[in-house]
Amino acid sequence: MDTIAQKMLDEIEEERLEVRRNAVLTGITLIGLLTGVFFQFTHAPSLYVTIAFAIAFLAGGVPATIEAIKTLKEKSLDINFLMIFAALAAAGVGEARDGAILLFLFSLASTLEGYAMGNTKRAVAALMKLRPDEANVLNADGSTTRVPVEELTIGQVVLVRAGERLPVDGIIESGIGAIDQSTITGESIPVDKEVGDEVFAGTVNQNAVLTVRITKTAGQSTIARMIQLVTEAQETNSPSERFSEWFGERYTYIVLFGSFFALGVFILIGFPLHIALYKAATLLVVASPCAIVISVPAAVLSAIASAARSGALFKGGAALEDFGSITAIAFDKTGTLTNGKMKVVDVLTLSDSSSSEVLALAAALETHSDHPVAKSIQLYAQQSSIAIVDVSGIEAIPGKGIKGIVAGTKYWAGNRKLMREYSSLLSEADEQILQALEDEGKTTVIIGSDVTILGVIAVADTVRDSAVAAITALRKQGVKKFMMLTGDSKRVALAIGATLGLKPEEIHGELLPEDKVRLVEELTRSGTIAFVGDGINDAAALVKAQVGVAMGVGGSDVALEAADVALLSDDLTVLARTHALSKQANLIIKQNLIFAIGIMGVMVCVTIFGNLPLPLGVIGHEGGTLLVVGNGLRMLFRKT
Repeated sequence: MDTIAQKMLDEIEEERLEVRRNAVLTGITLIGLLTGVFFQFTHAPSLYVTIAFAIAFLAGGVPATIEAIKTLKEKSLDINFLMIFAALAAAGVGEARDGAILLFLFSLASTLEGYAMGNTKRAVAALMKLRPDEANVLNADGSTTRVPVEELTIGQVVLVRAGERLPVDGIIESGIGAIDQSTITGESIPVDKEVGDEVFAGTVNQNAVLTVRITKTAGQSTIARMIQLVTEAQETNSPSERFSEWFGERYTYIVLFGSFFALGVFILIGFPLHIALYKAATLLVVASPCAIVISVPAAVLSAIASAARSGALFKGGAALEDFGSITAIAFDKTGTLTNGKMKVVDVLTLSDSSSSEVLALAAALETHSDHPVAKSIQLYAQQSSIAIVDVSGIEAIPGKGIKGIVAGTKYWAGNRKLMREYSSLLSEADEQILQALEDEGKTTVIIGSDVTILGVIAVADTVRDSAVAAITALRKQGVKKFMMLTGDSKRVALAIGATLGLKPEEIHGELLPEDKVRLVEELTRSGTIAFVGDGINDAAALVKAQVGVAMGVGGSDVALEAADVALLSDDLTVLARTHALSKQANLIIKQNLIFAIGIMGVMVCVTIFGNLPLPLGVIGHEGGTLLVVGNGLRMLFRKT
């Protein structure tokens, strides 16, 4: 297993052992507490009561004391110190039982928090267990050798049988089949893959025998980088997390000195010393900021882990919070809102020839061209089972098209410029047909002979099936402004934008890279903006926006570097679902902070102006902490 994944799994194992150790100590604390209460109830000798409560204090207080001492060495105070101090204060005024209750509940809460927060790492690191430990390396003689995944090198070819998981990231060399990519991209439906397509470690080969050439080592795999990004995100605090930490550090001193001040006030206004000490100890407990400090990371880390399982990687909590509060979003067109691949969308005949004959002639001519438009015609003819006729005398005419001889007749395929070279004219009706195709933003290939025009093939970069649904969902989720940016002509941009339901003023065409950056910068002045691009050609715009989102970047290092959020699939609905998740995370953060501050304020007031028993204060304090943790951890079980 690679270093990144192994490090995380080692950390998880250490945390698991620590949680188990704390659980044992919590159990001993409870036994000591219950035994002491039993001895008190049965009027057993006071020595027995003292020993029982001493056991509870030691089991429940030693871990917290160790942490408090570590913090004191760093010249700081933390909540552990406050809890130990409060428990000792309770014992000092003859309420050892209440002190033991405090330590038991504090120990229980710490154990449950440790277990719950560990789920965020376990949820992502579990992906590594889906990756095989060994792979079948294909030898030159056709045989295979079992090799540990860590020993695989770039360029080697591995054999993956039906039902097996892919051990590495790579490119399919042979075989056609469906791949279940749900562990990486969150796509629930298997994706058809063929020669030349990229595949990822941990995905499942459904129904074929594939050979895959390795393009990434185990440590560079998409899964490994997912874990690395999530680990880094957990270590990068969001604004709300930074606030809660800043507040918690300073507020701890306020609580400590405030409790001493309150003690003096209680004594001055006539409370007996033991009652004043008891109220001060209770105030120390209920005013501690445990719930405030833990409320934000519980939600942020859970949301980051949940998003990662669905194929959306956040670089940090700040990106998560910002994405949930965006008011505008700009999209690159090609490869983002569209599929980024030219595709035949219309084959029209303008003569006595059938559409199949027109396609066959065009495919025969374009077989000798590497142009993207030519390749799309070749692929469409192949998918339509069109027989390719023999062609000779091929001559490419740069900027215009191509021509050749079929069965003794000269044919050509190209644009209007090539058509005019042959002095060919379109009838008024045919001209309207051609103009209508061009107005829709389609690239037209005219097919003709020496004497007549046979037909026209329209090619276009088609809109993603998920684009309209994603934009519609984002509008419903409160995004107010949209913008589509492209270097294509304004006519093409308007045609694509209309299909997506965008307004003309939201569509910008004929842009240079610096124009995209300028428009994104202008949009940032109106609020928090996200820019969505392919992560390679749009790096500057991704960085300029408050939230840069790179999509379809399972194998793109450039995208992961430039973007704040990386979507591992080309499904734009993942973008909308991730935005909804971010919004919910922001809502939960607000809920937690309001609840934590509110419950603390109520208990402080009751303690100062009323008579709040210490056990009830402990229950309110630790119960509130567990409630905000549980509220945050709901994000782990959210389906995006």
